[in-house]
Amino acid sequence: MIKALTLESLGLSSKVIYRRCLPGGPWQRLLPGIIVLHNSEPSSRERLLAALLYAGPSAMITGAAACRQYGLRVPATFSADDVHLLLAQRHKVLSSEYVTIERTWRLPTPHMRDDLPLAPLRRAVTDAVRRIHTEEPIGELLVEAIQRGRCPPEAITGELDTGTKRGTALPRRLLAEWLDLRSVAEARAKELSKRLPVPPSHWNPTIQAPGGAYIGRPDGWWDDVALAWEIDSVDFHFSKDSYARTLRRNTRYAAAGITVVPTLPSRLRDDPGGVLYELEAAYQAASARPRPPVVLAREAA
Repeated sequence: MIKALTLESLGLSSKVIYRRCLPGGPWQRLLPGIIVLHNSEPSSRERLLAALLYAGPSAMITGAAACRQYGLRVPATFSADDVHLLLAQRHKVLSSEYVTIERTWRLPTPHMRDDLPLAPLRRAVTDAVRRIHTEEPIGELLVEAIQRGRCPPEAITGELDTGTKRGTALPRRLLAEWLDLRSVAEARAKELSKRLPVPPSHWNPTIQAPGGAYIGRPDGWWDDVALAWEIDSVDFHFSKDSYARTLRRNTRYAAAGITVVPTLPSRLRDDPGGVLYELEAAYQAASARPRPPVVLAREAA
C-alpha cells in the first residue's frame, strides 16, 4: 500500500504508475492516489489501511467498520465494504468511493486495536446507528455494544446527547426503553420467543400463591402450564447479594411447583438454538404434570 506521490518521488512517472494499474497489470488503484502493489482482491484490512492512507495521519475509523474491529457482530444492513472515517474539521479531504469522510470538531482520542486507530466504541456505535433508519438492525447493534462490548446504555445515550442530533431519534427511543442490561437481554428474549411453537403468554407478571403470598416475577411466563423463564443477570452482576436473591427466588419457584428455565443473557446471543430447545422441552414437561395452583397477581386480587 503506497501513495502514488511516493512512487513518483522514487522516480516512477504518473503514466507508468497508472499503466501498471490497468486491468491485467501488476498493481491496482484502490482510492484516488492510493496504489496497492498487487492485483488480487484487496483484503478488508487493506481497504481500511488504504482509507487511512487516503485521509491522512489524523484520521480514525468509526461506524460499522470500527464496530467490527471491536469484535461486535454487525447486522448485514450495515455494508461490509463501506469505511467511515473521522477527521479533524480543519482538513479538507473529501469522501470518495467506499470511504465516507466526516469532518468534526469533536475528534476523540483513538483506541489502537491491531494497529488500527479506532474511535471509542460508544462513538463508533452512535456514528453507525445514526446513518441508517431501520429499527431492527439499530437495535441489534446497540444490544451487541451493550452486551458484548460492555458499553453501558448511559454511555451511548451520553454520546448521542453530545454529538449531532441528526439521525438519533430512533436509537434514543430504543435506549430509553432499555433501562438496564437486564431489559436489553429481555428485548432479545422477546424476539427469540417468536420462534417458539407456544410463546410466553405474559411478560414480567407477578406470580402469587392462592393466598396472595409473593412467589416471583419471571421475565417470561406460560400461564397454561405455570412455566417461568428467567433471564438471569449473572453475566453482568457478580455480587454475592445478587446471587443470593437468585437462589431465594428459585427456591420459591420450586416450593410452589413451578417449572423454571434460567437463561444467561450471553446464551440468547451465542446459543439461541439451545435456548429454544430447552424452552420447548420445559414446556412439554410442564404440560405433562398437574398445573400447580398459582395465580397471576391480578387474579388473586
